[in-house]
Amino acid sequence: MAPLDLLSDFPAIPAGWSYLDTAATSQKPSPVIDAIARGYGETYATVHRGVYQRSADMTLAYEAARAAVARFIGGKPEECVFVRGATEGINLVAQCWAATQLKAGDRILLSMLEHHSNIVPWQMAAQRVGAAIDVLPLTHEGGIDLDAMAAMLTPAHKLVALSHVSNVLGSVLDAKRATDLAHGVGATILIDGCQAVPRLSVDVAAIGCDFYVFSAHKLYGPTGIGVLWGRAELLERMPPYQGGGSMIDRVSFERTTYAAPPGRFEAGTPHIVGALGLHAAIDYVEGIGLDRIHAHETALVRATRDALAGLNSVRLLGPADSAGIVSFVVEGVHPHDVGTILDEARVAIRAGHHCAQPLMQALGVEATARASFGVYNGPADVDALVRGIGRVTRIFG
Repeated sequence: MAPLDLLSDFPAIPAGWSYLDTAATSQKPSPVIDAIARGYGETYATVHRGVYQRSADMTLAYEAARAAVARFIGGKPEECVFVRGATEGINLVAQCWAATQLKAGDRILLSMLEHHSNIVPWQMAAQRVGAAIDVLPLTHEGGIDLDAMAAMLTPAHKLVALSHVSNVLGSVLDAKRATDLAHGVGATILIDGCQAVPRLSVDVAAIGCDFYVFSAHKLYGPTGIGVLWGRAELLERMPPYQGGGSMIDRVSFERTTYAAPPGRFEAGTPHIVGALGLHAAIDYVEGIGLDRIHAHETALVRATRDALAGLNSVRLLGPADSAGIVSFVVEGVHPHDVGTILDEARVAIRAGHHCAQPLMQALGVEATARASFGVYNGPADVDALVRGIGRVTRIFG
C-alpha cells in the first residue's frame, strides 16, 4: 500500500513544521475549508425555518450531512444527533438517559484510561441518583482488560462507558466484545469514538452498542460540532436536554410537547456550517480510505517506537500496535520541557496529562509527551521528532 502524500492539502501546515498533535485536534484540508467558506458565503441561510429557496437548499445540505454521518458509522439519520462535540454528547446521555434510568444502588462501569469527559459526567449523574462507579484495570500492554470486565460485571451494572481508542496510549478496544459483555448483564453501553473515527472503520450496527459519540475536529472537520449516535428506541424514551426553538412539537403555557429525535435534542439554531464542514471531512476521509489511513499511521507509529526504543532515557507507553499515538516520557525531564524544546525545532507535540489524570496516576507519572499522527504526516516528521528528542537528552544530560 503506497504511503500517503497529502501535505499539500493542508494550508495551515507550513514547510518544515511537523504537526504531531492530531489526537488533540486535526488540521483541516482545503476541501473542508472551502466547504465552510461556501457555507458562510454564497449559500448561507438558516435551516428548518425559511420557506424561501436558499433556506430550503441549506436545509437539504444540512440534512445531507446528517445522512453522511449515518452512512459513515453504519447508523440511521434519525439516530444521529448533532452536538457541539463528544463531550456534549456524553453529557447529553448522562443528563437525559442516566439521570432518568439509574437509581440508588445501580452501578456504572468505566475504565482506568478514560478521558475526563467520559468520567466526570457519570460522576455527576451517579451523585445525583445515588449510583456507584467501578473502574476496569488495564492489561499489561495498556488496553482495557476485558477479561477483568467479564469478571466484574454484575446485574447491578446498568451503564458501561468506554473509549474505543485511548487518547493517551492509542490502545484499541474490542468494542464488539465489550458490548456483548455489557449486554450480557443487561447494561447499556456508550462508546467514546473520538480517536477511532479518524482512523478505523466504525459500524455501530455491527458493534451493537447503544450510544456512540465523536467530535468533528478530530476527523479533519471544524470545531464546535460532533455527533451522538443512539439506538432509536433509547432516544425515543429520553427527555430533551435543552428547551428552545426547533426541539418542540407544540408549545402552550399549559403544556409543551417535543419533536421526535434527533430534533428533540437540537434546541436553537444549529451549527449549520459546522455540519457542512463535517460532511466535507467525511467525504475527504472516505476518498482516501480508512484502511489506507490506518496503515499509514501504523507505519509511522512503528517507525517512531523503533527509533525511540534505541534511546535509553526514553520510556515508551502503550501497546506496540497503538492506533496513531505514541506516548512517552524522557527520564528526568518534565514533558513540558520536552514539548518546549521540540517546539524550538518546529515539532509540535502534546505534553501534559491529556485530560486523563487517573491514567497518569496508574502509570506512575504526572504527565507524558504524546506524538499523534494524521494523514499529513510522513517519515520526515518522525525523523524531526527523533532528532528533537535526541537534543532533549543532550541538553538534560
